[in-house]
Amino acid sequence: MEIIPVIDIRNGIVVHARRGERSGYVPIRTPFSSSSSPDAVVDGILKKISSKRFYIADLDAIEGLTDNRQAITAIAAKHPTVNFWIDAGFNHVRTINTFLTEPNIDLVLATESISTLAVYNELRNSIPYGRMLLSLDRLNQSLLGCVELFEQPSLWPRRVIHMNLRVIGAGDGPDWEGLKTLNPLSSYHDIYAAGGVRDDSDIKRLASLGMSGVLVATALHDGRISF
Repeated sequence: MEIIPVIDIRNGIVVHARRGERSGYVPIRTPFSSSSSPDAVVDGILKKISSKRFYIADLDAIEGLTDNRQAITAIAAKHPTVNFWIDAGFNHVRTINTFLTEPNIDLVLATESISTLAVYNELRNSIPYGRMLLSLDRLNQSLLGCVELFEQPSLWPRRVIHMNLRVIGAGDGPDWEGLKTLNPLSSYHDIYAAGGVRDDSDIKRLASLGMSGVLVATALHDGRISF
């Protein structure tokens, strides 16, 4: 099972995400870099960890405040052999074009940012199938954004992320119950777990559930998982 490093960018710096309470996110403290700049943190992680993929959440764009697309595309250009998965709150076709110019960037369509199936279909028809992922976003038991997408696997791309914001950075473990709802679909889709991973034992359990990979931030910076 693949372990994919994650950074969250807010106000132009990498922050420590916790329970989806974004206003309280603080600058990251990490052994990989003395700086919290996105470029420095990504460089530091990739120097220590051989990873083929990397997930970046642009929280400024997701919140509709500003965006970090220039910094993100520069990072992707600097590391051409790494496949970057970007969630930048995509909700309109005009927001995707800059990222599609970088061949090693794939776009994450997150239900949190998508209001209707019509919006989703417009977006997915504008992205090459092999460069698209869908993130099914939850907050506790609540389904975020376009609820219909949770119920229509025929509309999903091959790669699907299960994201429960409440368990992110909380140290309480993944959303096991939510993941179990996707387990029967693991033969048809590559399912990636996001949020709550504490250590190697969680990763082994996720593998036993048929997950294709796991997105990791806090446990990575805390040194609680091995690669």
